[in-house]
Amino acid sequence: MRRYSQRQSLSTLSEINVTPLLDLAFVLLIIFMITTPLLESSVNLVIPSSGATNPPIKPGRVQTVSIDRTETIRFNNQVTDLNKLTAELTELQQTNPNVAIVIRPDRDLPVQKLIGLMDAVQRAGITKVGIATRAEPK
Repeated sequence: MRRYSQRQSLSTLSEINVTPLLDLAFVLLIIFMITTPLLESSVNLVIPSSGATNPPIKPGRVQTVSIDRTETIRFNNQVTDLNKLTAELTELQQTNPNVAIVIRPDRDLPVQKLIGLMDAVQRAGITKVGIATRAEPK
């Protein structure tokens, strides 16, 4: 009878079987592909409220941009268009880097027009932007 030594039974595995790892990766991919659209289409939102007060901003640093339902843009109560507004805001940002802009949109204004106005403010390099709203009566 031939006798085997302990050394031969303790040989190292020189290959790693990646098939189970690929199966697991594909299953996780499919699970994420199915659940991601369900997470994005949720409608029921509860917006958090805050009791903290914002630090005061000097009135000289706040500029107002208004847009009404007829898409008339006013910068500090002066009628302007979108291209001219971008140039004025760029010049204002260069002279005063801490300038803040408050956008006052009309309630019936299409959202895409508000986004276009916000893009103009962003192209001017202004980062302190707010949208004026009115609190609803309780």
